[in-house]
Amino acid sequence: MSSTSKNIESVLVETRVFPPDNRATQGARISGMAAYEALCKEAETDFDGFWTRLARENVQWTKPFTRTLDESKAPFYQWFGDGELNASANCLDKHIGTPTEDKTAIIFEADDGAVTKITYKDLLTRVSQFANALKAQGIQKGDRVIVYMPMTIEGVIAMQACARIGATHSVVFGGFSAKALQERIIDAGAVAVITANYQLRGGKELPLKAIVDDGIALGGCTTIKTVLVYERTLTDWKRVEGRDISFTEALAEVEGQGLCPPEPVNAEHPLFILYTSGSTGKPKGVQHATGGYLLWAKLTMDWTFDLRPEDVFWCTADIGWITGHTYVAYGPLAAGATQVVFEGIPTYPHAGRFWQMVEKHRVTIFYTAPTAIRSLIKAAESDEKVHPKNWDLSSLRILGSVGEPINPEAWMWYHRNIGHERCPIVDTFWQTETGGHVITPLPGATPLVPGSCTLPLPGIMAAIVDETGKDLPNGAGGMLVIKRPWPSMIRTIWNDPERFKKSYFPEEMGGTIYLAGDGAVRSADRGYFRITGRIDDVLNVSGHRLGTMEIESALVSKTDLVAEAAVVGRPDDVTGEAVCAFVVLKRGRPSGDEAKQIATDLRNWVAKEIGPIAKPKDIRFGDNLPKTRSGKIMRRLLRSIAKGEAITQDTSTLENPAILEQLGQAY
Repeated sequence: MSSTSKNIESVLVETRVFPPDNRATQGARISGMAAYEALCKEAETDFDGFWTRLARENVQWTKPFTRTLDESKAPFYQWFGDGELNASANCLDKHIGTPTEDKTAIIFEADDGAVTKITYKDLLTRVSQFANALKAQGIQKGDRVIVYMPMTIEGVIAMQACARIGATHSVVFGGFSAKALQERIIDAGAVAVITANYQLRGGKELPLKAIVDDGIALGGCTTIKTVLVYERTLTDWKRVEGRDISFTEALAEVEGQGLCPPEPVNAEHPLFILYTSGSTGKPKGVQHATGGYLLWAKLTMDWTFDLRPEDVFWCTADIGWITGHTYVAYGPLAAGATQVVFEGIPTYPHAGRFWQMVEKHRVTIFYTAPTAIRSLIKAAESDEKVHPKNWDLSSLRILGSVGEPINPEAWMWYHRNIGHERCPIVDTFWQTETGGHVITPLPGATPLVPGSCTLPLPGIMAAIVDETGKDLPNGAGGMLVIKRPWPSMIRTIWNDPERFKKSYFPEEMGGTIYLAGDGAVRSADRGYFRITGRIDDVLNVSGHRLGTMEIESALVSKTDLVAEAAVVGRPDDVTGEAVCAFVVLKRGRPSGDEAKQIATDLRNWVAKEIGPIAKPKDIRFGDNLPKTRSGKIMRRLLRSIAKGEAITQDTSTLENPAILEQLGQAY
C-alpha cells in the first residue's frame, strides 16, 4: 500500500441537501428511506437469505443453485457456485413470449445522425446468427475473444454472442493502440478478434482493422486463428487470407441455421475479462463471473435508476469500459429496457448533441461522466447556441453521474440546467472490480448532497478504515473498504491470483476485506460517503483509470531519447485529472522551441504506445528527478510542482534540491 494513503484529510464541506421530490418517490421501486433501511436490515440479519431471494427473483437458472456463498477459499469467493445459467438468455430469450419481445431494445444513433431501431425479438435473431457464425469459425465455450469494435449495435451483438456460446469476451476500447491490443491478446490467450474496418467518430473514419493487424504483427499473438471484420464503412480494408473474414461472409455460411441455443455455464464461469491499468506497468485483467455479475447488473438497473417499463435509458459510456458492459451490453437488456446507443462524440457536429438527442429520443434516464458534463458546461458558457436551454429536456426523469466524483459546482449546473431542479441525480460510485454500483443515492429515497455518492446499496457493507483495517469515525478520512463479499465482485486477476490478493485483499487488513484503492470520508451528520481520490498511483483521466507506471514505461520505451520519467496527476477542470510527466533526456535539458517540439513528440509517442487518452498534458524537463539519497523519487514534490504549489515540504533528504527549479516550466 502506498504511503499516500495515510492521513487523508477532508477539506470539502457541503451543507446543501435536496430531498427527493414527490414525483420521484411515488411509485419508486425503493420509495423512501424506510424502504431502503428495511432492505439493508434484511441483508444484515440474513445475508445468505437476502442474496438467495434476489438471485431467484431476478435471474433465470437452467440449473438452480443450492449454495449461495462459498467463503471457504476466501478471497476467491464463489457465488451460486453449483447453479447454471446463460447471460444472453437472461438478456434476450426470457423476453420472448412476453410483451417485451416487440419492444424496442436499442435506439441506435450513428455519428451522422441516422437512427436505427431494433426490437428484442430481432436482437435475439441477430445475436443467434452471429453466435452461430462464431461457432462455425471454431470458437467454443471457454475460449477467449477480443472485441475491438465501434460503439454500434454490432458491438453489443458481438458481446452477447460470445456470452451465448460460453466464450469469454475481452473488450478493448477502440481508442487503444496496437501495442495495448497486442498485450491483451497475449495475456488472455485469445483465439479470435472481432473488429471493424473503421469506426466513425466526430465525422472522421478511424481505422480499427489496421490497428489489429499492427498489433498482431508485433508478435506473440500465436493463439489468434480468426479475425472477424464488421464493414462499418465502404472503405476497403486489407485482408489476411486464411485468417480474416467479414461479418457478411461469416453470416452467409450459417444462413438458415435458426436460433443458436444458449450454452448453459456454471455461475462462476468467466463472462468477461476487462483490462484496467494498475500501478505496475502490466495491465491487469479483471475477471467477472456470469451469475453474480448478471444479478447485480439487473438489480442496479432497477434500484439505482428506478427503471420503469416506459423509460428510455441512455448511458453514454463506450462498451470498451465497465460502464458500457454493465449499463449498455447487459443491465438494460436483462431489465427489458429501451436504451439509446450512440456512436459519436458529445461535441460533434456541435456541443449541444447530447441535449438534441435527449429531445429527439425523449430520453427519461440520462447517465454520463463528470468529464462530459464539465466540457459541455464550458461549451455552453462560451456559445449560447449550444446551451441546453435550446432543447426540450422535459422528458428527463433521472440523471446519473459515473466515472469519478462529480464536483459540487458541476453537480449544481447539471441539476439546474439539465434536470431543471426536478430530476434526482444518482452520483454512482463503483469500479471495474465491483461490477456495478456499490455506493449511490436511490432516486425515490435518498436526500441528495452535491458531490456525495451518499450511502451503500443494500447488501454492500462499506466502511472507512485506517491502514490496519480499524474503523474510523465519521468525519475522519481513510481508506474505503467493503467488509463482506457481494455477487458482482471481481473473482481474480486473469493469470495472476497473487496480484489479485495483494491488490484487493491485503494481509495487513486480514486478507478478506476488499480494499477499493480510494480514499473516502463519511459526513459527520448523515454518514454520507464522499470519495477523496485514489490512494495509489492510478490516475483518473476522463473517468478512465490509467496507471502512472504504464505511462512512465511508455515514455522510457522511447529509448533513443528518454532516460527516465515520472508521472503524477494534477486536478483538471475538464478531465478530472491531467497527466503530468517529468522527463530526463539522454542529452542536455532542452528549452524554448526545442523543448516544445520534444514534448509534442513524446505526447505522440505515448498516444501510439497506449492511446490518446494517456497523452501528458504537461511535460517538464530536468537534468534529473527529485530523489532521496537512497534513490527514491519524491512524488509528493512532483505533485506539488504539477499543481503549481509552493514547495513547503521538507526537502532536506533530497539529493539535489536545485533540480526543483529546473522543473518549473511546463511544455
